[in-house]
Amino acid sequence: MSVDFIPSARYPDPRIDVLDERFLKLRLFSATVEQLATGLRWAEGPVWFGDGRYLLVSDIPNNRILRWDEASGAVSEFRTPSNNANGNYRDRQGRLITCEHLTRSVTRTEYDGSITVLADRWQGKRLNSPNDIVCARDGSIWFTDPVFGIAGYWEGEPAEPELPQAVYRIAPGGGVQQVIADLAGPNGLAFSPDEKILYVVESRGVPHRKIWAWDHAGGGTLSNKRLAVDAQGPGAFDGFRVDVAGNLWCGFGSNGAPGADPEGLDGVRVFAPDGTPIGHIHLPERCANVCFGGRYRNRLFMAASHSLYALYLNVQGAD
Repeated sequence: MSVDFIPSARYPDPRIDVLDERFLKLRLFSATVEQLATGLRWAEGPVWFGDGRYLLVSDIPNNRILRWDEASGAVSEFRTPSNNANGNYRDRQGRLITCEHLTRSVTRTEYDGSITVLADRWQGKRLNSPNDIVCARDGSIWFTDPVFGIAGYWEGEPAEPELPQAVYRIAPGGGVQQVIADLAGPNGLAFSPDEKILYVVESRGVPHRKIWAWDHAGGGTLSNKRLAVDAQGPGAFDGFRVDVAGNLWCGFGSNGAPGADPEGLDGVRVFAPDGTPIGHIHLPERCANVCFGGRYRNRLFMAASHSLYALYLNVQGAD
């Protein structure tokens, strides 16, 4: 059950916590958290289409992608069935690219609405369940491939994994390359604003959930793996995005019992490039993923369990 959302009656919104003074310049004093839609089963993969002034968001168990229109506020079905779509992004030509759990593939929606499979195998073996996705400036597509979608019938269909959980890169001209294969449950991923750093969430890390960083030299070359952020407790990372200043805006939540959030962790936790937590946006539901959008890319959209939320900020998204 989602918790009833009650808009803040005053500014600044008390649900926006400043954990470090660096967050003050990112927060807008007169902006509050807004609930845009509710009634989803597990909201994921938000992606902004500025040319159409709408946002797409996956509802994985309901096997659909929903569309929220900025001008009217209307919510409609963009695609159903969606093959249990999870992560979404736009490629350098503005086309939708999607991680599908049911087909265990990465697809691209062409301008005419037809769908092209970009990747579903590596070295002849089926992928597990592509989860989250990002596109680099050179046109390459990077995605994570944990086993979440083949663990049961909730987000796909059960199956035995044929490959290790990994991160892959699809080259601009085609061809799939496995670039990381040593993480437990690779999940959200994003580049730094200059694309010199790749960040990846290890969502099954022990004892804490972590975000790792690699130096990215282009052409799929990664080096110098290092710890970027440690949840340092019961908090759990999922998907995230980076702003133009290099801060990480992370879908976050408690690792406690279902429906429990004793530490007040549900929402979005913001980390400076040095890994310091600087802010937290409290939501009544655990947040799975975020994206930046709006006319100036200064509106944070948050896909959180049953609902879609938004907050205007004093910073723009890097992508």
